[in-house]
Amino acid sequence: MSNQQIAKLLRNVAASYTIKDEKKFHFQIVAYQKAADTISNLTEELKDFYLEGRLKSLPGIGNTLKSHLAELFEKGKVSHFQWVLKDIPESVFVLMEIPSFGPKKSYKLVKEFNLNDAKTVIDDLKGVAKAGKITKLEGFGDKSQTDVLRSIKEYKEGKGKTSRMPLPYAFEIAEKIVSYLRKCQDVEKAEALGSLRRRVSTVGDIDIAAAGISPKKIIEYFTNYPFKERIIEKGDISASIMVSGGRQIDLLIQPLESFGSLLQHFTGSKNHNIHLRELALKKGLSLSEYGIKHVKTGKTEKYSDENKFYNAIGLQWIPPELREDKGEIEASQNNKLPDLVNLSDIRGDLHLHSNYPIEPSHDLGQNDMESMLKKAQDLNYNYLGFSEHNPSISKHTNQKIYEILKIRNEYINQLQSNIKNVRIIKLLETDILPNGNLAIDNNSLDLLDATIVSIHSVFSMNKDEMTKRVINGLSHKKAKILAHPTGRMLNERPGFELDWEKIFEFCKKNNIALEINSCTQRLDLPDNIIKLAVDNNVKMIINSDSHNVEQMTLQKYGIFMARRGWAKKSDILNTLSYNEFSEWLKK
Repeated sequence: MSNQQIAKLLRNVAASYTIKDEKKFHFQIVAYQKAADTISNLTEELKDFYLEGRLKSLPGIGNTLKSHLAELFEKGKVSHFQWVLKDIPESVFVLMEIPSFGPKKSYKLVKEFNLNDAKTVIDDLKGVAKAGKITKLEGFGDKSQTDVLRSIKEYKEGKGKTSRMPLPYAFEIAEKIVSYLRKCQDVEKAEALGSLRRRVSTVGDIDIAAAGISPKKIIEYFTNYPFKERIIEKGDISASIMVSGGRQIDLLIQPLESFGSLLQHFTGSKNHNIHLRELALKKGLSLSEYGIKHVKTGKTEKYSDENKFYNAIGLQWIPPELREDKGEIEASQNNKLPDLVNLSDIRGDLHLHSNYPIEPSHDLGQNDMESMLKKAQDLNYNYLGFSEHNPSISKHTNQKIYEILKIRNEYINQLQSNIKNVRIIKLLETDILPNGNLAIDNNSLDLLDATIVSIHSVFSMNKDEMTKRVINGLSHKKAKILAHPTGRMLNERPGFELDWEKIFEFCKKNNIALEINSCTQRLDLPDNIIKLAVDNNVKMIINSDSHNVEQMTLQKYGIFMARRGWAKKSDILNTLSYNEFSEWLKK
């Protein structure tokens, strides 16, 4: 079973517990949901964790669940899960994919109308609703029936409970709405919350908080957002809208005096907040979105500022990107939080695809080098590395490839003579072939300052084979950067596995950098591997992998991943000056 299949199974178990007795099985529900979240965000297969005895290293995987997973991997099924799922029709879990459908609602509709066929349950429910039968169901009514039909329509259109969004897409949506809210005269502050604020690579929900003394006016302003499709809900201090693309946006409002507390609480993560509450209780304090209560006196202190909230429990303010309960609280207690890298630290971009007619093996860029250099000036870069894909080896001889690159060098030299404040580095993105060789020969590679190497084919190799392939490719004297090192495409493919211990060892020994690729569909390296690289003193480079001028601003997403991986300025090589970076290239 894949990680996503296992995560879905655990969520179904949690839903079944909810249906059976939500109050009685509260802790089991939370545990299974937490484990499902952990597993769905893994960059390695869960089975490998099991086979290597590393399950306990994962947050939310205790001894009981560990034994259940062992049974799953060994027998293909879990007797306890079968017991929990017993008497819950499969069609219930299908309905739960529809917007606004939770476990209890889905179960009630299935049982009441005998909707037991998982393959047809959604169309069957639509027929029931059109026949006016839901109105008569206790706890529903006319509005519920209308909502059911609308939700089914949105589900069929791919809206509502869709797959998690890559961070860049969620970020852009949220930025527009936050910007809109900040223009409201009744809004004093507005911020994104949850996994979005923590810059997790994929985001499920877009939650936003606003501070102000007139919630009614703010809600009215919010629900008039010009790009909404419809209003989902309007409450006293909260509201929900659906925007273009079927994404739901939830707004929560509090007075400014409590905004810092709310911001901390709803940023999460769940594990971070649990640890924080445990720490606070030892000090006689109770934490909530409203502030910090002194248990003995019952007095609650309110905090408009998140920094002061953390200070009140004896901690340094912890950057949202680190709030995953992976040592950040202990580091804060000891004043040892890292000084994380910032976008302003970046001095250059080393992975750009121009439209220079290099006749590449893969896609060509959309803009000329001159336009990209001008954009680099706007971004205050000191250097830029053009790294088009290598010329196609199926369409060109070695000699022809050499001639293409030689002419390209002459063109770059001419460009450089006209632009003095941005230095050009002659690079190429070169394929590592399945046998580990680079796609072009030594004569052509010698024309370059260095080459970025990458995997673009045959992703099915096992870990050992792929590790050997990558190390062979990196062994060439011109190879200095491993691009998008896991090959993952968010929501498309998980990426291949590598033996990171061997990769790290090779990179350190040979002065090779791992790329943090900022492309919206990649965000590769994943944050957990960045953290391992930082711990192993392996250097990295944050690149945009731009195929047009507009994409050169994507660097911020690589910065987000780097910060989640605890990376400092000193861990990122393209924070160096041009002279310093050039010296590194020559090592």
